[in-house]
Amino acid sequence: MTVSIFYNIPSPSSSSLSSFSCSSSCFLSIASSSIPFSNPKKPVQLSLSHTSASLSDMDVISSPGLYPLHRCKTLHLVRHAQGVHNVEGEKDHAAYLSESLFDAHLTPLGWQQVDHLRKHVHETGLSKKIELVIVSPLLRTMQTAVGVFGSEGYKDGIDVPPLMVENAGESNRPAISSLNCPPFVAVELCREHLGVHPCDRRKSIGEYRPVFPAIDFSLIASDEDNLWEANSREKNEEVAVRGMKFLNWLWTRKEREIAIVTHSGFLYHTLSVFGNDCHPSVKSEICTHFANCELRSVVIVDRSMMGSDPATTNYPGKIPSGLDLPSDVADEKLLNDGEGK
Repeated sequence: MTVSIFYNIPSPSSSSLSSFSCSSSCFLSIASSSIPFSNPKKPVQLSLSHTSASLSDMDVISSPGLYPLHRCKTLHLVRHAQGVHNVEGEKDHAAYLSESLFDAHLTPLGWQQVDHLRKHVHETGLSKKIELVIVSPLLRTMQTAVGVFGSEGYKDGIDVPPLMVENAGESNRPAISSLNCPPFVAVELCREHLGVHPCDRRKSIGEYRPVFPAIDFSLIASDEDNLWEANSREKNEEVAVRGMKFLNWLWTRKEREIAIVTHSGFLYHTLSVFGNDCHPSVKSEICTHFANCELRSVVIVDRSMMGSDPATTNYPGKIPSGLDLPSDVADEKLLNDGEGK
């Protein structure tokens, strides 16, 4: 099976990642590039003339990609806002080993970052396009997700559960409503590096459910965090492989426009697999570390028939039916008929 994220997967030297890419290839594209191809104020004149150049002469990196729309999904990737572990870890890296940072919550500055990103997604109309919000099941990512993509403040008497209850995770924030929101689904595959750092260990799902009542935790198999190990840190390559499994899993979902709220390490190591056949500036757009509460939009492409969704905008034509032989096909048919005599 093959997914895509507008960039062919390179052939990694590691056996585990290369064996994974043999059965699943992903391709990724930045949805909107900041690299200008020409002066936007000066129209580019195109000339059509006969040429002896062949397609094999074209530069692969400069060639556009073209894929059926129903084999594409748009992903809006978000790193969580500033957490208390970000602050303490920047002061002293050893703080990442502190149990006091277990399942770190957002800082007051982090909540300000959430408010600014929320304003952006509403002003750009993005909030109306998103069909699904996928979130890593840690406190800081869930706080970010519901703060950015949730509804307005929750009011008693509304017959829908809140996305987040009041003052969840020392937030000093009002409850957040799930009214008129897309579904929120917690997924373990998009967690941060597993192991060693207590800030990356989650609470039990039983503790999360009363705090985030409208988030769907049904895809998480274990109530307790059985993935995090105190003495073993997940390797960067293992994070990348897990990220590829996550991207492949997205093709089991029917939604075409999805927001994903996750972590710096997960995003960096997953996206670093891509872009090696692109211009270095495009590679940089994909593979640089995310800032807190940064959003980047990309397109993933299924190039291996992994997805099964039918095309909804394609139209078969020839209704009513009639003769429609194209001239170039007629020329080819005439040539073939002549050679057959």
